[in-house]
Amino acid sequence: MPSPAKTVPARVRNGLPLARLRGVFAPALRLSLAASLSLGLSTLAAAAFETKARAAYVVDQGTDTVLLSKNPEEPLPPASMSKLMTLYVAFEALRDGRLTLDERLPVSEHAMSYGGSTMFLDTTDRVRVEDLLRGIIVLSGNDACVVIAEALSPDGTEAGFARYMTKRAQDMGMENSNFANSNGWPAAGHRMSVEDLAILAERLIEDFPEYYPLFAETRFEFDGRAPSNTRNRNPLLQLGIGADGLKTGHTEEAGYGLVGSAKQGDRRVIFVISGMPSTSSRAEEAEALVNWSFRQFAKKTVAKAGVPVAEAEIWRGAKRSVGLVPTEDLEILLPALSDDKIEAEVVYTGPVDAPVKKGQRLAELVMKPEDLPEVRLPLVAAEDVPAGGFAVRVKTAAQVLMKRFLRGPGDAS
Repeated sequence: MPSPAKTVPARVRNGLPLARLRGVFAPALRLSLAASLSLGLSTLAAAAFETKARAAYVVDQGTDTVLLSKNPEEPLPPASMSKLMTLYVAFEALRDGRLTLDERLPVSEHAMSYGGSTMFLDTTDRVRVEDLLRGIIVLSGNDACVVIAEALSPDGTEAGFARYMTKRAQDMGMENSNFANSNGWPAAGHRMSVEDLAILAERLIEDFPEYYPLFAETRFEFDGRAPSNTRNRNPLLQLGIGADGLKTGHTEEAGYGLVGSAKQGDRRVIFVISGMPSTSSRAEEAEALVNWSFRQFAKKTVAKAGVPVAEAEIWRGAKRSVGLVPTEDLEILLPALSDDKIEAEVVYTGPVDAPVKKGQRLAELVMKPEDLPEVRLPLVAAEDVPAGGFAVRVKTAAQVLMKRFLRGPGDAS
């Protein structure tokens, strides 16, 4: 057997350590290797946010970094925050041509029967889809949700629409969501987790940029019939902190909640809080979360596309190694006051059999920011490495035999 692989101390190239893995291997032997990139370790971590919410979830959209997670998967009554799922299904119908913004929909007795926050619709109305959407987003209209639901339901009922919402949510990876109605009215089994609400918010932002600006509207007056219900309840929209959505919620069982998003510069943060005791505490907690997310963390580039961060050994190739490069710039979130040093390692199975093609995936760069989730980035070959000729194969075989000879027959390793 060949001697175990050894890691030679890293060299630095372009500001990053260049790790080279060395060792002699039999042709059929592949070992999993890890090269330590001595980027150091962040000495300063962002202070943890001690949320008062029953459940909370904060994610940096651009880097998919979870900044805060408290009871993320617990199914909780979402109240009006679940209206976001009705809106998502409605936006899909608009995209697919099953609805149009100018189409007018009838109002059923069932829709009109809902209390709470409404548009005060009645059965004599035929309401434009665009007005219904704004009525759901800005006015949190329970009746508007049902009008949309009955129009899109597979069987024409709100219950049938709720079943479809549940299936669609599961298809989207929202594993802790179950809907009993279209608007979040208190009902047995009507539940969502804060993580699922964050997934839904991100999908709304990314999938429907043409409709997302509706969530930033602060006022909508429908037909002059509801002067007491014309303002968006989102407390962050006019604070100048980049907030532009999404939806509040409140019932006695659920407490006060908010699915929110804010953008500052090239960063967007999505957050969900649930179970706050009052409107004022919800507003204060949400604002504090946004400020903490932007002030305590910063997006930084730690690896450049096409710039080697390590080298992989090549088995019987025209060259003994090949550079390992990322295919795109790697930006990760770090504590804003850190010294930009993080732990990292390159992991791959080697040596790699020649020939190697440029762009062939060979390894992973594993970044470990302190107090933040691990980040993995694929690394590919920087160039072609053809198989070596007859002389290379002879030399490699001789090296293997020499290693065996030097270890001697008593070496059982």
